[in-house]
Amino acid sequence: MFEQLFRRKNLDQIARDAEATEGRLKRTLGALDLMSLGVGAIIGTGIFAIIGTASAGGADHLGAGPAVSLSFVITAIACAFCALCYAEFAALVPISGSAYTYSYATLGELVAWIIGWDLIIEYAVGNVAVAIAWAAYFHQLLEGFGLNIPAWLSVDYRSAHQASDLVAAAGGSIRPDLALAYEAWTAHPTLFGIPIIFNSLAVLIVAAVTWVLVIGIKESARANNIMVALKLVILLFFIGVGSFYVTPENWSPFMPNGFAGVWTGASLIFFAFIGFDAISTASEECKNPGRDIPIGIIGSLVICTVVYVLIAMVLTGMEPWQQLGVADPLAEAFARRGMDWAAGIISFGAVASMAAVLLVFQLGQPRIFFSMSRDGLLPKGFSKVHPRYQTPHVTTIWTGVVVGVISAFANINEIVELTNIGTLFAFVLVCVGIIILRKTDPNRPRVFRTPFVPAVPLLGIAMCIYLMAGLPWVTWVRFGAWLSVGLVLYFLYGYRNSRLRNKDLTANERE
Repeated sequence: MFEQLFRRKNLDQIARDAEATEGRLKRTLGALDLMSLGVGAIIGTGIFAIIGTASAGGADHLGAGPAVSLSFVITAIACAFCALCYAEFAALVPISGSAYTYSYATLGELVAWIIGWDLIIEYAVGNVAVAIAWAAYFHQLLEGFGLNIPAWLSVDYRSAHQASDLVAAAGGSIRPDLALAYEAWTAHPTLFGIPIIFNSLAVLIVAAVTWVLVIGIKESARANNIMVALKLVILLFFIGVGSFYVTPENWSPFMPNGFAGVWTGASLIFFAFIGFDAISTASEECKNPGRDIPIGIIGSLVICTVVYVLIAMVLTGMEPWQQLGVADPLAEAFARRGMDWAAGIISFGAVASMAAVLLVFQLGQPRIFFSMSRDGLLPKGFSKVHPRYQTPHVTTIWTGVVVGVISAFANINEIVELTNIGTLFAFVLVCVGIIILRKTDPNRPRVFRTPFVPAVPLLGIAMCIYLMAGLPWVTWVRFGAWLSVGLVLYFLYGYRNSRLRNKDLTANERE
């Protein structure tokens, strides 16, 4: 049984199984599309929010100060170690399963299942948080135009109830960040005595993204390209206009809390780089994966790093670093100068950025399920391809329904904690897989090779483990519980229905 749990699919067999699947995904994406997908996934809430916390610090961590730009460079280097490993695998195994498929080829079926289950945290669960954040920014943007959506259609029930408790505890005093949720609690309608409070904006954006993803990968890529171009223009607008308000004195001292502050900042903003791995889920829809996927992964990481560093320099030059610990530091930097029109443009950029992140991650999750179903670890219906659009429509719709329903009622703070540890765990296994594959299959032709193996993947593993070790213990408990549920499902369904296991059993019976 132990051997069956860790049986591996060699790379040739993975390619043959993909070719033999009824219905094929359409290969239409080029290097520019993939690079755009990467930028779309990476540049999101991180640069619009986390940069302020990383600079100013907080009650439980030091601030990097103006040296947050150096934090971005350090984080980019750490991500590059993992990105190089992803690039080799994606070029070698141009299949839609990403880290799940790579683990199946190197670490065995049980580990592959675990990583497939784990990736739900990064893509689907993470997208719930993005949808909720998008809804909050979009509501603010509409208010700026004088359009008001009822509060009970803009937040979840639990947030509204918590806001009510906090306002009561404060003697009726309402903090600005609680105003919308408290309004929802005080003005909601009821149906048969049940309060009607749900986040309709989050549901609507998830539904719109799901529809775009179902009708075609090329159409999805075009929509993403438009949003990526839009947010890059807006970020360049911030850099260009903001540079006129830079005061060099704000950069001194450059490292107010020494390297400890810089390193803490790097740990925080690591999550502003999450997303480049989503490119690998589109491998099966790439025209020339061996060449284009490494270009897409590395290129998007380079572009985002340059943009991040420039924004960090301008932002810390505009405002004293101690004043940047706000939810929307880029917009606030203009608002404090009375430039509300510029702050509004930045807010619009945040909405476009999060919509692009939502689209790319919502693209990734169905393709993980698609690959797992093709291997028999999930029901066969999950590997169906739409006869007209040539997209994995069943898993796309299922993912959209689940993400939409949860985002309507979930609290963002409860969702976002799991995303970070799940992503880092996936990065570790991909780096481990490169080391193993270089030993077990050293002579296989590689279009792209991770340089300096095993040093690069070992550095990637070390960086990820270090960052995982700094996460709260409750996050580890929840992660363990999530993986335990996944293991139960594997033994109830996946183990029994695995195509690789059944193929091996059939071969043994013939012998």
